[in-house]
Amino acid sequence: MKKEILFSRSIKAGRRVYYIDVKMDKNSEYYLSITESKRIKEGTEFDKPVFEKHKIFLYREDLTKFNDTLQEALNFVDERAGLPERQEYKPAEPAEPTPEEEPIEEDEFKIDIEF
Repeated sequence: MKKEILFSRSIKAGRRVYYIDVKMDKNSEYYLSITESKRIKEGTEFDKPVFEKHKIFLYREDLTKFNDTLQEALNFVDERAGLPERQEYKPAEPAEPTPEEEPIEEDEFKIDIEF
């Protein structure tokens, strides 16, 4: 059964892309799906690049604890090494996703090739 994505954002970070999606399970419970997609082999004219994918699923009842602990970890890093300057985030107007921004589904890979 394909899960509908209710909200999605992607973060491009070099050879990695992070996808943060909000989905609903068969019991109508919201959950957060965080996916890291990492290019581990470049493509050639004969074969496609190879990606490694890792997923984390967080259900609603765990989101506050996860957020609090993540904030503690960020504060720890900031106190010892400093965090990069925060870039202002401006949500885009709702629009049809471009092929480059479409979130990956459970059983598919996202190919991101830059020339």
